[in-house]
Amino acid sequence: MALKKWTAFPHDASAFSYAGAAFKKAWPRLHCGDGESYPDAKAIANAIAADASLKKVLKGDAKAIAAELEAGWRAFHSGDFQAATKAGDALGAFGAVLATKSSGIYASNLCDDEAQKMALFQAGAERCEAAKATFPDNANSHYFHAFALGRYSQCISITKALAQGLGGKIKVSLKAALELNPKHAEAHLAMAMYHAEIINKIGGMIGKLTYGASADEALKHFETARKLNPNAPVVHLEFGRGLMLLNAKKNSDAARNAYAVATQLKPSDAMEQLDIDAAKAELE
Repeated sequence: MALKKWTAFPHDASAFSYAGAAFKKAWPRLHCGDGESYPDAKAIANAIAADASLKKVLKGDAKAIAAELEAGWRAFHSGDFQAATKAGDALGAFGAVLATKSSGIYASNLCDDEAQKMALFQAGAERCEAAKATFPDNANSHYFHAFALGRYSQCISITKALAQGLGGKIKVSLKAALELNPKHAEAHLAMAMYHAEIINKIGGMIGKLTYGASADEALKHFETARKLNPNAPVVHLEFGRGLMLLNAKKNSDAARNAYAVATQLKPSDAMEQLDIDAAKAELE
């Protein structure tokens, strides 16, 4: 999609530059939540060799593609979400995860234009729908498809999304991601929110009968996410939000405790700083 001028990241991002070899060293921490692999020219070359259609939409050799992908991820982590999205889109299926995560984090936290926000989520879902066909064994092709559809569903209301059949598509993609990578913390977090949002909107009984949603499953996935990625602010932020969805009256103190934990963590990149900002806002 055509990119309008985006709102700039509202903090000093110098701590998130990770110049030179520091970027690869920091990668495991930066991607503890989604398990994304560091851009690797050999893996890209193997993928191109196995799928001739990839050659038709890409310019440059595998080494150049890996370098462009690395530059795009550097832009993402330092808060230049527009540049990161543009970089990802230029790389076709190889950049689908980068573009969808970048545009999705921007839309979720910094975009005030509702129409643009929805368009970014729709584009992300379409981008990853295609990526699933190209890379069916990549957990993040499935996860970020669910991520984009889930955020789009929140824009139109969960009730409308369920009526349109989006809930089923989200669950299918999340299940696929978790089957491919059982330690995918963000997928566990998203699955927990899937259960919590359905219960909140249509009730526990109907939610369980119609969509298999349950509070126990939500809490189980939240706990798994917290064990897998305890240093990520988003895990505690979403846990607090999920507790409020499940039972706001009963869980308000526990939710505030979760938000407070998020605010005390040290951000590793721009996305985590935005999650801390959101947790602070929940406490106001």
